[in-house]
Amino acid sequence: MKKTFLLTLIILLGFSLSVSSQQKSLLQLQQDFVDLRFGMFIHFNIPTYMADDWADPDASPEIFNPIKLDCGQWAKTAKEANMSYGCLTTKHHSGFCIWDTKTTDYSVMSSPFKRDVVKEYVDAFQAEGLNVMLYYSILDTHHKLRPGHITPKHIDMVKAQLTELLTNYGEIKALVIDGWDAPWSRISYDEIPFEDIYYLVKSLQPNCLIMDLNAAKYPTEALFYTDIKSYEQGAGQHISKESNKLPALSCLPINENWFWKESFPTAPVKDPAFLVNDNIIPFNKVFCNFILNAAPNRDGLIDDNAVAAFRQIGKLWKNEGPLTNKLPVAEAPIISSNIAKFKPSNSSWSSDMQLMDFANDDNFRSGWESNPQIKKPWWEVDLGNEQPINMITFVEKNLKNDIQTYRLEYLSNDQWKLLFSGTKSDIIKIHRFDRVWGNKVRISIDGSKAAPTIAEFGVYNERR
Repeated sequence: MKKTFLLTLIILLGFSLSVSSQQKSLLQLQQDFVDLRFGMFIHFNIPTYMADDWADPDASPEIFNPIKLDCGQWAKTAKEANMSYGCLTTKHHSGFCIWDTKTTDYSVMSSPFKRDVVKEYVDAFQAEGLNVMLYYSILDTHHKLRPGHITPKHIDMVKAQLTELLTNYGEIKALVIDGWDAPWSRISYDEIPFEDIYYLVKSLQPNCLIMDLNAAKYPTEALFYTDIKSYEQGAGQHISKESNKLPALSCLPINENWFWKESFPTAPVKDPAFLVNDNIIPFNKVFCNFILNAAPNRDGLIDDNAVAAFRQIGKLWKNEGPLTNKLPVAEAPIISSNIAKFKPSNSSWSSDMQLMDFANDDNFRSGWESNPQIKKPWWEVDLGNEQPINMITFVEKNLKNDIQTYRLEYLSNDQWKLLFSGTKSDIIKIHRFDRVWGNKVRISIDGSKAAPTIAEFGVYNERR
C-alpha cells in the first residue's frame, strides 16, 4: 500500500513539474509580462565610469571596479518600490560584458573586479522573489559590430553571447535588445538576422520574451520584430493611454541620464507622484508595463536620493498583481526579413513625388500614392527569381485605412494566381497563407474611400 502511494506521489509530482515547465503560448507570456506592471531597469556598465552614456569603445577594463557592489541593495530597493522584476545592462553599445564570458577579453573578468555581475544580480533578485530580465546591445563599437564592418564572426559572437546569458543564469523572463535597426545604429535585421536570433532564443528558453527597444519606426498597431512593443519616452516615444491594444513597455530613467553621473547624488530625481500617477497607473490600464531606471554609482550602489524616491513610490502605489483586463488576441509578431525591400516595383499612374519606389523603401513615413483619376489602381514588386513566400503585409500611408476591397496575387510561370480577394479592416494588413512560389507580387485595389496609398509593402517567407 505504501509503495503504491509513493509511486503515485512520484508520478503526480513528476507530472506537476512537467506541466509547470511546459512552453506557454505567446499570448500567455505577453499577458504574464504586462501583469508584472512595474520593474527596475538597471544601467550599470563601463559608461558608469565615464561622463557620457556612449562609452569610449577603447576604454580600458581597468576603470571598472565597483568595490562596494551590492546587488542585494538593488533588489531590496526594487522590492520597496513594489516592483516585480529587474533588467540589467549585460552589454551596452561599447561592447563591455559584465559576465564571465568566453567570447571576448573585453569583460569584467579582465577588470580589477573580476566578479560575474550578471550572476550576482540574478541571485540577488531571485532571492527577493523578483523576476529577472536581461538587456543586451547588438551594436558593439569595441568589437566593430557596426555598419560596414559586420562579418559572419560577429553573428557567431552574438549567438555565443546570448547562449551564455540564456544558459548559465536560470530562467530569464525577457531579453531586451537594443542597438538594432535604429537610425543611430543602422544595423539592419538582415545584417544580423532577426529571425535566426529569435529562434535561437526560443530554442534556449521557450518562455523568454524578446523585446527590441528600437521598434519605433514601425506602426504601433502591430508587432514588428518584437514580442512586446516598446516606448522610450526620452526619445519621444509615447504610448496611447486611450487606445493601445498590444502588450507594451514604457521606459524612463529616474535621473536625468541612464548611466550614473557625478551630479546624481545631489541632483533632483523625478517626482514619485508623477511616476505613479502619470506612468504606472495609466500605463497598466492599457496593457503597458512601466520600467524605471536606476543608475548604480561607481561603488556599485544606488544613491540615497534615488533609494528614497523608490521607497516613496512604494508608499504611493501598491502592486495588486495580475491585471483585471486581458490582452486581446493579436497577430503573431513579424520577425522575418522583408524580401520585397528595395526590389524593383511598378504601379499604375501616381504622383512624381510619391512614386511606386516609396512603397518598399523601408520607411513608413514615405509612400506610394495613386493618382485620383485611376479607378482601378495597382502596385507590384518584382522579387527577381521565383522564391517561396507565405506572408504579405501592407500599411497605408499615415495609417489611413482607406482601401476597402483589394486583391493580392503572385506571378508564377507567367500566370497571376489569386491569394486574397475581399476586405480586411485592420489598420495593418497582415496576410499569412500556405507557402507558394512566385517572382512577383501584386495588389489590385477595387474600392477605396480616397486615392489609395501604401507606406510599406512587405513580402516574407517566415519560418513555421
